[in-house]
Amino acid sequence: MKKFHKYILFISFFFTLFAANSQDTIYQIDIDKEIGSTTWRYLRTGLHRAQQEGAKAIILRLNTYGGTVVHADSMRTAILNYPLPVYAFIDNNAASAGALIAIACDSIYMRSSASMGAATVVNETGAAMPDKYQSYMRATMRATAEAHGKDSTGNWRRNPLIAEAMVDERIVVPHLCDSGKVLTLTASEAMAQRYCEGVVENVDELVTQQLHRSHYTLRQFEPTLFDEIAGFLTNPALQAILVTLIFGGIFMELKTPGVGLPAAVACTAAVLYFAPLYIDGLAANWEILIFVVGIILLIFEIFVIPGFGIAGISGFILILAALVLALVGNVNFNFEFVPAHEIGKGLIIVTSGIIVYAVLLLLFFKKLTSKGPIGRLALQSVQDKEEGYIGVPTELQQYIGSTGVAATILRPAGKIVIDGNQFDAVALHGYIEQGATVRVVKYENAQLYVVEDK
Repeated sequence: MKKFHKYILFISFFFTLFAANSQDTIYQIDIDKEIGSTTWRYLRTGLHRAQQEGAKAIILRLNTYGGTVVHADSMRTAILNYPLPVYAFIDNNAASAGALIAIACDSIYMRSSASMGAATVVNETGAAMPDKYQSYMRATMRATAEAHGKDSTGNWRRNPLIAEAMVDERIVVPHLCDSGKVLTLTASEAMAQRYCEGVVENVDELVTQQLHRSHYTLRQFEPTLFDEIAGFLTNPALQAILVTLIFGGIFMELKTPGVGLPAAVACTAAVLYFAPLYIDGLAANWEILIFVVGIILLIFEIFVIPGFGIAGISGFILILAALVLALVGNVNFNFEFVPAHEIGKGLIIVTSGIIVYAVLLLLFFKKLTSKGPIGRLALQSVQDKEEGYIGVPTELQQYIGSTGVAATILRPAGKIVIDGNQFDAVALHGYIEQGATVRVVKYENAQLYVVEDK
């Protein structure tokens, strides 16, 4: 009997262990900040870790009022191409760029008080951007909705017209949106329009009631300090500022070689620019190498062949190319799978940094060097000729009209003797033989000019 009990306990333990190991792993990624470089990094890193940990599905908890279109587009592309199912849980808000990300997910679930929509492209002041920007956003929203295809009845799983209406107030959706305002859906409206698969109040309800997984393990993505710093450093605006500091430091060093501070600023900015891109796998070793080669060529131009010739121009081009290519996910100079907008984005960031540097140089450099603490380090007074300042000695002017003897042949330069004193002189016309009598006719540029006195 005791053996039988032991056998039962062993079987129970085995099945308990088996059940625990058979639980599905659900990975949760929270997006509750403004859509930008940091949240893009959260999603990209979270999706990668979910696959590493053997997750069966991703829950993307959204509570955001939107952000930059470029990062939202990158996030929706990553979701659409992800091999595991991604479920959006709108925990109150998925506005603007957040709506685009939600529509990209395989299924959308909303809290009863949640809403999504209002995806009009606006500038930093909140004003709507020109129609060309709205047109691109309309097409992106429509394409994202269409990516989910049609059902067995031939109807769109997500009506593309509704997605467009979230961008453009001119889009009319019968019985839903004809008021001349951009569309925002509540949870009940989203359910009615098949833009929401269910209303739940938390993640547990989503998994157990909607996904029907009674036994599961929920793992949540926890961003590290490095994720925060790297997300901040890969912000396009900051990258443009770093480009400004790189080129500003380089060219300040070109103008004042040996100072050191501009070079230190440029090097620090370059490290902050390349480091997160290198860790993310965007900046390859050869891209950093051509940047270093460009710097070496500029140093060679400064110290070996002063000026700005072939070495300087080549160095500038290599630096520019390295900065742009580091932002593009090419493999060994293969751009076959690189979207055109990534190259355009890289060019815009780098050229923006150069333009900012040029504008600052033109507008503020003179002001900075004429006033304030920097101006005190520079000589500001001007020695004008009208105030009696001249750049050459004037003592020899007294010999104008004097006569002397050519101590050497003047061809046309040579030496003359006046009153026993020897001077350098230049024949004004032709050559003058040694021993000939000469007369000083002018003094110019610290030089006596003479003619033969016949």
